[in-house]
Amino acid sequence: MKNISFRNDVLPLKNVLYRLALRITLSREEAEDIVQDTLIKVWNRRDDWQDIDSIEAFSLTVCRNLALDKVKKAGADNQPIGDSEAASADTASDPYERMMQRDRVEQVRRIVDSLPEKQKSCMQLRDFEGKSYKEVAAALGMTEEQVKVNIFRARQTVKQKYNEIDKYGL
Repeated sequence: MKNISFRNDVLPLKNVLYRLALRITLSREEAEDIVQDTLIKVWNRRDDWQDIDSIEAFSLTVCRNLALDKVKKAGADNQPIGDSEAASADTASDPYERMMQRDRVEQVRRIVDSLPEKQKSCMQLRDFEGKSYKEVAAALGMTEEQVKVNIFRARQTVKQKYNEIDKYGL
């Protein structure tokens, strides 16, 4: 019998859950609410934890579903993520170079945010959270092959759109 601890196994997932919810909703406040709701739902299912193969995959699935429900209810009037993610890319010393880096990060972020939801979620978990294909598949209720296809398409789209923007200087 698995001994799952909320404090040791579920609470440490809150940052991963937050980033997934943020990637789907594009709203910090909604992502925070979704993480809280996710933790409550996972806690309320504590009697079933021994039947769950992966508490992490279960938590990610709950979070993703809550975020998708929130997006469906809100419609398409989401506001984009703020500039703090772009600001974290400041590794250049010269102000012009820092500005160019921030612009590039912002362009990529906008492209990723515009991807279809499945591609965006797969890319978030695989490329930004470092999950294995198997973990992403379990969390999103897909086969590993579907995850690989979605990530491939997402990366191709990001690369293509970034190159178009970079080429035309938009």
